[in-house]
Amino acid sequence: MEDRRAFLRFLAASPLYAGLPLAARALAQPTGGPDELVAKASDALDVFDLEKVAHRNIPVAHWGYLMTGVDGEETLNANHAAYARYQLRTRRLVDVSKVDMGLELFGIRYASPIFLCPLGSQKAFQAEGELASARAAKSRNALQILSSATSTGVEDVVAAHGGPLWYQLYTSSNLDVALKIVARAERAGCTAVAVTVDLPAGRNTETLSRAIRADTRQCAACHGAAGPGALAARPMYQGIDTTGLLNTSSSMTWDFIRRLRDFTRMKVLVKGLESGEDAALAVKYGCDGVMVSNHGGRATETGRATLESLPEVVAAVHGRIPVLVDGGVRRGTDALKALALGATAVGIGRPYIWGLGAFGQPGVERTLDVLNSELRLAMVGVGARSLKEITPAAVIRRA
Repeated sequence: MEDRRAFLRFLAASPLYAGLPLAARALAQPTGGPDELVAKASDALDVFDLEKVAHRNIPVAHWGYLMTGVDGEETLNANHAAYARYQLRTRRLVDVSKVDMGLELFGIRYASPIFLCPLGSQKAFQAEGELASARAAKSRNALQILSSATSTGVEDVVAAHGGPLWYQLYTSSNLDVALKIVARAERAGCTAVAVTVDLPAGRNTETLSRAIRADTRQCAACHGAAGPGALAARPMYQGIDTTGLLNTSSSMTWDFIRRLRDFTRMKVLVKGLESGEDAALAVKYGCDGVMVSNHGGRATETGRATLESLPEVVAAVHGRIPVLVDGGVRRGTDALKALALGATAVGIGRPYIWGLGAFGQPGVERTLDVLNSELRLAMVGVGARSLKEITPAAVIRRA
């Protein structure tokens, strides 16, 4: 095992590293000595500085869970690579002395269109988990969406945030159980529910499986007797009989969306759409918004980036409901490109967990600060003084 790790560290230091499958890269430790890692969150110049520290801090199996895609990870890699196919089209001699990055969504005003995507089991990355993320979101007036797989109950996370959260729903194989969880989230103060629809029958996460093999710790030390992923151990399933219950539903149809629309007063969004046809159906069935997402490359191995799916979804919705997008965002310029292609708001997942794993709440705050600063500079560069002024004219697709 040590020989293998030494070999991976050697590869990580070579130009070949960028071409390695993520499975190998996920197990290789950050290169360089301690002096090359930032000592505090405020020293991070980009999100990748935080990634390096988080990689050092987070146990290998938990790191594999964070970084895994599915199958050969073509979709995972495509998500970020798609942004390089667009260039920013600058405009000069525009008065950009005042730039407003604020976004109003469902009656709530946020400081920026960049939001925290739902990502489960955050205590696997840092002791405070979702509570640290919530306090960071509060301090930066950012939207936070809480995962069904949260390692902290929704009530405590809402209290830490101090404001309305959105709740992401895995419907499970029993839709009545899903409605019980929705009711709990609504009672806790959540104002919107985003139904994940891109995992109807599980997934093949090779990088995670390899990372688990490479982790020598006893799994029960983190997960107890139930084991990783067990619904019975998750806070949102407390008091619910999880016998035979699956986390996904292969039988869910648009009828459940209609049923949910009638059941809750929260705004209802569908998360995981990638086609114009499905986006049009979301409008037909009364959804309040759609989220263009492929689960961070962790759902179907389509090889297609969310940025590439975004324009047809925007066209199908035709301005009737907001369109949010996530997947592969690593820079503020990425966010601007997504906004220029019609996104209402842009989600981040792994980058803020890098901040969390590196420095806790200050790390999540630094992630938001860095990306928002980069977005502001990009807006200045294209002459956009508000989000409404970010139009398709701000980007050019490479030949």
